[in-house]
Amino acid sequence: MELSVFNSKGQDTGRKVSLSDSIFGVEPNEHVMYLDVKQYLANKRQGTHKSKERSEMSGSTKKLGRQKGGGGARRGDINSPVLVGGARVFGPVPRDYSFKLNKKTKQLARKSAFSAKIKDNAIFIVENIDFESPKTKDFEALLKSFNVDTEVKVDGKVKKLRKKSLLVLSKPNKNVYLSARNIQKTGVVLSSDMNTYNILNTSVILLTEDALADIENNLKD
Repeated sequence: MELSVFNSKGQDTGRKVSLSDSIFGVEPNEHVMYLDVKQYLANKRQGTHKSKERSEMSGSTKKLGRQKGGGGARRGDINSPVLVGGARVFGPVPRDYSFKLNKKTKQLARKSAFSAKIKDNAIFIVENIDFESPKTKDFEALLKSFNVDTEVKVDGKVKKLRKKSLLVLSKPNKNVYLSARNIQKTGVVLSSDMNTYNILNTSVILLTEDALADIENNLKD
């Protein structure tokens, strides 16, 4: 599989690069992608939620009514869960939501995500980008050349909607990061930080040539 290489202005350079079929040409496995995304989101949860149970509530422990014959549900003190303002039964307690996934499973998930995006024509290869100084308008011009803006009609009016875009670099570049920082729905990440969630949660992925080499090296069998 081959893709054209674009320059920093979004123009076709006439060159092409070959993509590894073992990474960008596999049959997408939806279940492993689901598991990898689930793990990523689970690891981000703080898990600090807590509600008080009846032993932790402040209130009298006096028994309110007789055990039998009152006509209502049995209850002891005012902290009983059957009363309004009482304690909560089996409420949330602090916990760790993270779980383990095998390395091969996570690799297959990333390969599946890349292959799915290739089928959607959502991945573009660009030359290694290095702005001389932080310029938001230069980065904006790069994005517009890849049709990140779409027009839709809402109540008879034409509105512009921007697709999510992601630029993948092989190494940190401060000027590129600062150029993209103020643009909505746009992100800049390193190839080493790519994960299944990032891949699936964007509409246009721009890979620099060095980043492509890093990805193929990291995901090779």
